[in-house]
Amino acid sequence: MQSARHIRSYVRREGRITTGQQQALEKHWGKYGIDFNKTRLDLDRIFNRNAPRIMDIGTGMGDTTISLAKCNPENDYLAIEVYKPGVGSLLRQIVLNNLTNIRISNHDVVEVLQHQIPENSLDMVFIFFPDPWPKKRHHKRRLINELFLQTLKNRLKTNARIFIATDWSDYADHIVEVFSQSPDYFNLAGHKQTAPRPYWLPQTRFERRGHNYQHKIWNFIFARRI
Repeated sequence: MQSARHIRSYVRREGRITTGQQQALEKHWGKYGIDFNKTRLDLDRIFNRNAPRIMDIGTGMGDTTISLAKCNPENDYLAIEVYKPGVGSLLRQIVLNNLTNIRISNHDVVEVLQHQIPENSLDMVFIFFPDPWPKKRHHKRRLINELFLQTLKNRLKTNARIFIATDWSDYADHIVEVFSQSPDYFNLAGHKQTAPRPYWLPQTRFERRGHNYQHKIWNFIFARRI
């Protein structure tokens, strides 16, 4: 099967970065940031330990990542965020909360997976409220597609979990369809079914916005097959 061509799931629209966010980037990126290159990462060295590893894709301003890292100090979190204001905000919160179990990549997640993440290294992946790209002509930009699943597969440990949430009906249908066509994953809620909302998940900013617009929230939990 021929792999799909990688189209980035975002466009660079940095927006305004605050003085505090910019200072955090300048002062703390060297300690908590992971620069992109085409070399496999030594995650044990980066986190200074061997622990369950969770990739959190699209962390926004970082509030959810911070909450999870505080409540679960036994886990390590690799945050992926392409927008500098979000990275700066997350860096500030890491320092304010004196956390040691978060590192940040400011790069395209597909390329990070392809070149930097070792095989069989991720225990969980979080994709909470990815950009739905609702216009049909933009569907090619949706993160969750055949190429993404192919790239992610070998980076996951056997039976690793993928948690996804969206408040867009069309994207929920798309997620179900893409995963159902892959032999490498199974839906823990049942074929083409949605899952209960994770009890441990703090309410994200995008989830609150979805509720404000009276949108339904769809949750999914997939696992890598043996």
